[in-house]
Amino acid sequence: MSALRIGVLAYPGCFASEVFGVPDLLTMATHVAGPDHDGYEVSVVSPRRRVAASGGVALAVSPLREVDVLVVPGFELLPGRDMDAKLAPLAPEIAAIRSHAAAGNAVVSICVGAFLLAEAGLLHRRRATTAWLFADELARRCPDADIRPERLVVTDTGVTTTAAFSAMYDFALELIRRHSGAGVARTTARVALVDDARSSQTPYVDARLLPRPGNAFSHRVMRRLDQNLAARYDLAALADTFNVSTRTLLRRFADETGRSPLAHLQSARVHRARHLLETTDRTVAAISAAVGYSDAGTFAALFAKHTGQRPGDYRATFRRGAKG
Repeated sequence: MSALRIGVLAYPGCFASEVFGVPDLLTMATHVAGPDHDGYEVSVVSPRRRVAASGGVALAVSPLREVDVLVVPGFELLPGRDMDAKLAPLAPEIAAIRSHAAAGNAVVSICVGAFLLAEAGLLHRRRATTAWLFADELARRCPDADIRPERLVVTDTGVTTTAAFSAMYDFALELIRRHSGAGVARTTARVALVDDARSSQTPYVDARLLPRPGNAFSHRVMRRLDQNLAARYDLAALADTFNVSTRTLLRRFADETGRSPLAHLQSARVHRARHLLETTDRTVAAISAAVGYSDAGTFAALFAKHTGQRPGDYRATFRRGAKG
């Protein structure tokens, strides 16, 4: 049995503990297995020359290379924050994830690293999980995925997703079990004081941290907006659809989401435009019209506000990453 090549994808703002958690447990497993076991060849890789993790911690990284398993750590995220703005600067990493999966190699996300896999198109028609606190958001962004918020680890045709933070150890133990044997996995868990018998994240759910009761209203409004991205934003008509006044709609939506329906619509339009820029040859003007903006200049300004790049620059940057 040859050494299993593991690459951990480091990127700006990732959790350093999730970069090193899996490699550290694999190191323990190698010691437990003994000198005759080929073990694991682990590297921290990045398409960037320098990476600062969450908290400004500098990480030493190696260039991207072919590995058997690519591990994507999570990042700092608070409920209600603009996910598009968080993911937009990570186009090179998303391209690397997509390229690695296209080569037929396994990809694993830790916690909200699942959102990077989603941006890479890897969760389409797959079962997946993530931290319970963000499972609804992942399901909303990936309507074709089967999100299992109760599961700690989900593997579907070469793509593995895990629940929050410590679920990286549940994944690592399963990897050790498959590569090194059940005995090595069991002993490693004992040495590291890691629970190797967990099967669900449901016992850890704190309902007080979930969106407050009544969020079905905002979800229905968001779904309506998402399904009509190209339509003109008409607050009065939107309120009539849900048989409420415009004032009530704005208040209830803000109470449940922390922002306005228009802010959600703009974010959804930018998300759709990013996908079209990455995957089609349609002109910026055509994409602008497809997401509801007759004035390409207005669209470009909004896009830059959300992503930090003009549409043409975003497309060029992404495609350079995809080719590299």
